[in-house]
Amino acid sequence: MHLITLKPKEHRRIQKGHLWVFSNELKELPKDIAAGESVRLQTHEGKLIGAGFYNPNSLISFRLLTRGEEMPDRKFFERKLSEALALRNKVYQLDDTNAWRLVHGESDGLPGLIVDRFADGIVLQAFSAGMDLHLPLITEILQDLLKPEVVVVRNESILRELEGLPLYRDVVAGSREATVQTIHDAGITFRVDLFEGQKTGFFLDQRENRRIIRRFSKGARVLDVFTNDGGFGLNALKGGASSAMLVDASEEALKRAERNALLNGMENFGLMAGDAFEVLQQMIDAKEQFDLVILDPPSFTKSRKNLPVALKAYRKLNQLGLQLVRNGGFLATASCSHHVSEEDFLQSVHQAALNTQSQLRMIHRNSQPFDHPVLLSMPETGYLKFACFYVTR
Repeated sequence: MHLITLKPKEHRRIQKGHLWVFSNELKELPKDIAAGESVRLQTHEGKLIGAGFYNPNSLISFRLLTRGEEMPDRKFFERKLSEALALRNKVYQLDDTNAWRLVHGESDGLPGLIVDRFADGIVLQAFSAGMDLHLPLITEILQDLLKPEVVVVRNESILRELEGLPLYRDVVAGSREATVQTIHDAGITFRVDLFEGQKTGFFLDQRENRRIIRRFSKGARVLDVFTNDGGFGLNALKGGASSAMLVDASEEALKRAERNALLNGMENFGLMAGDAFEVLQQMIDAKEQFDLVILDPPSFTKSRKNLPVALKAYRKLNQLGLQLVRNGGFLATASCSHHVSEEDFLQSVHQAALNTQSQLRMIHRNSQPFDHPVLLSMPETGYLKFACFYVTR
């Protein structure tokens, strides 16, 4: 196994628990080591740190898997996947939900890997060359652990391009028909398409926050913007909302949301396709008012250099949303942009409140659910911000 060496003093961050080494932190970048190959890492003084995946073509040149003499072999992957499964089995009961994130990358000691479980289906994503090479082994271990009906690989993220990896999706075990699974979460049933749906088929990270909005949904007229499969809107209806308007730019997403609503016997909902900013402005012009407005947009930036643009977008979106909340109503708003801090996000919401002459009282704030743990030594593993406000004027 090849050995790579850090520059002087560049071992400090990784010895404090971080799992990445950047190209400018290595003494040299060997070009004779294949992308994704397992290598050992040592300090400039020659002290062994551990082993992981190397990629000479990526800004993140090394991802640490093991410390000391342990090797990232089959035994290692069996242990890490079993540990991840044990955590999920402790925090989620199957009678409450049969869908959760099994592996949240670095937080579960498997940098560059995402594994989501949906009923009898498994979806994998690899963001590093090393994990990409190990997908067959990981699939085999998961089949032994969970006996899934189908395993789907959704390697479509543009982050793979940073590793020099192709974008593709494939059913690697089971049939194409089995990629449509029925999941349940806190009393609501969803039909999810693991092959055609967004990301891995369904957004699991807002699970706890969807349940929270039930508390102030009774009798409410609700607007759910960026609804996707209808997660927030259906939870509002489950909480007793008088009606829910589901908005999304994707016609296909709205079809899925409608199907899910009908699957749960819900009828008092509407669907509206269009750009969220334009739809909200049209509603303002029409003098619409809602008791609860929910804003759950996709990430507005994938890099720190675009942070000012993202913050401006969050401010504008929340400003539009607040104009549709009637006095004494609620705003639920979120950000899944890693590069946007909670402080900056809340400041954007505050500025939106000032611009609309609204007084906001935060009644709830949250981040990621139990199956999306945050590794304290890696702030990069935390990304979700969510807050609910009581709105008065």
